[in-house]
Amino acid sequence: MNSKIDYEEINRLIALLEQKNLSHFELEVEGFKIKIGRNFSSPAILPAAVPSLQQNNIPAGHPAEKRNGAETSQPQAVISDNNVHYVTSPMVGTFYRASDPASPPFVELGDEIKKAQTLCIIEAMKLMNEIEADVDGIIEEIFVENAKPVEYGQKLFSIKVRA
Repeated sequence: MNSKIDYEEINRLIALLEQKNLSHFELEVEGFKIKIGRNFSSPAILPAAVPSLQQNNIPAGHPAEKRNGAETSQPQAVISDNNVHYVTSPMVGTFYRASDPASPPFVELGDEIKKAQTLCIIEAMKLMNEIEADVDGIIEEIFVENAKPVEYGQKLFSIKVRA
């Protein structure tokens, strides 16, 4: 990959930053790194959570594998005291419960799920990222409505973990 980025791409990134009301954006691809920020009242430290500009690149710090034209991202995991596991968004994007509007949702409330089962898709910069379960259990709650924006770290699902 050419490590140069043109001004048009930078302007698109700045426009996205303003459109999503983000204060900070970082991207690192094959040794090229860009940081964009605005309205800093105090320094914010955020992981690089936005997919790369090209479909075949995977952002640093986010394990993902290319599969059937989509990226599979590892969700953030939080387990509470009552054995409830929360799946949170590993990136900023748009949450989709199904692969397309005509298809049924990947999961519903009360569904029994297995580890590595697809729970949803998050679209970020025209890339579709499958979010998979990292535990076996039962879907207790779905926190986001279909086709709504999500932020990095936002709760997507709660799963009652099987003992």
